[in-house]
Amino acid sequence: MFDEDKMRDFGKVILNLGKGQNLSRSETKGYYRQIILNEQPELQQGAFLISHLIKGPTITEMAGAWDAMMEYDVERISPTISQPSCDIVGTGSDALKTVNVSTPAALIASACGVYMAKKGARLVTGVSGASDILEEFGVDLDVPLELAQKSIEKNSIGYLPGEKFLQSGWSRLIKVMRFTTVLNIIGPITMPCTTTKSIVIGVFAPELCQKMVEILNEIGMQSAISIYGMSNDHDETLGIDEVSTCGPTKVLELKNKRIEGYTLYPEDFGVKLSKYSDIATRGTLRENALAVLNVLKGKDDGPLLDLFCVNAATVLYITGKVPDLKVGVELAKQSVAEGRAFHQLRELVVSQNTSPHKGLAKLGNLVDTIEGKLD
Repeated sequence: MFDEDKMRDFGKVILNLGKGQNLSRSETKGYYRQIILNEQPELQQGAFLISHLIKGPTITEMAGAWDAMMEYDVERISPTISQPSCDIVGTGSDALKTVNVSTPAALIASACGVYMAKKGARLVTGVSGASDILEEFGVDLDVPLELAQKSIEKNSIGYLPGEKFLQSGWSRLIKVMRFTTVLNIIGPITMPCTTTKSIVIGVFAPELCQKMVEILNEIGMQSAISIYGMSNDHDETLGIDEVSTCGPTKVLELKNKRIEGYTLYPEDFGVKLSKYSDIATRGTLRENALAVLNVLKGKDDGPLLDLFCVNAATVLYITGKVPDLKVGVELAKQSVAEGRAFHQLRELVVSQNTSPHKGLAKLGNLVDTIEGKLD
């Protein structure tokens, strides 16, 4: 049974949102808490979510929703490491699909000395999400998050699948909702690792760049880069939630509470302009996995290597590892050429697995395929 007084109060708030009234951060947290913990009838929950979105949530309100999600729906880890960790993630839902980028970029960045607490999820749109491709490589997604913590401590990279760290509230909602909500916007910036102090986040629409970085500033993130990539082969409204090598990239950068906007081009990274077709997603999960592995094993030094390394370079830059993006790309490419990036993948498979030998066998099968040992 639901509390009658809470239901009436919640109903009044829905009507007030419809009139354009704003909430404080603490008020927003309280109402989203009731949604996450299923303390209101589903009809009221849905009405609140859509009314809030139609009103246009303020940055303060989105921070309040983030507070509620972090406190009531996110399992967290706290690795013991010598420096803060970083995350790189895309929101998904971008119009132009590429081969998986944030996952290999995270591996490359960790090979360059950045602690990476990489989060992700299964595909929302497209062919393969981070969880899908890492599972294809041999990572066990069902292991406790404690193994991700140990992997960060030992290998400087761990993977935190949303399917594991997001608890009952979001998983319940996403199964039945077919419309966008504030939770869709803040989901990619949940922080399941307490040591994460910087993030590179790719977005699916240019207007989200500013919004994301403002939310990150409001919740106290030390540094962040929000990116929206474009293709010279397409209209600018069709974007990529990564740094692009086939066109310009809109950037909003947060450092020391200051937000700066600018546009990056492939030449700013010291790489050649590519065609979208060079970096576009392959037809299947396995084909995407093989394409990523080809790069990490040093067998592909073309546009995909550039794509992965420019995105890794943004991590190296925002964490202060390099003075500029060109140096970041050079360092990233060196880590691939020396086999350190592939080593990180192998160690991740070993560390986040109940049966490391099975994971390595799965990865080995893919390696044999690209080396021509298997059809």
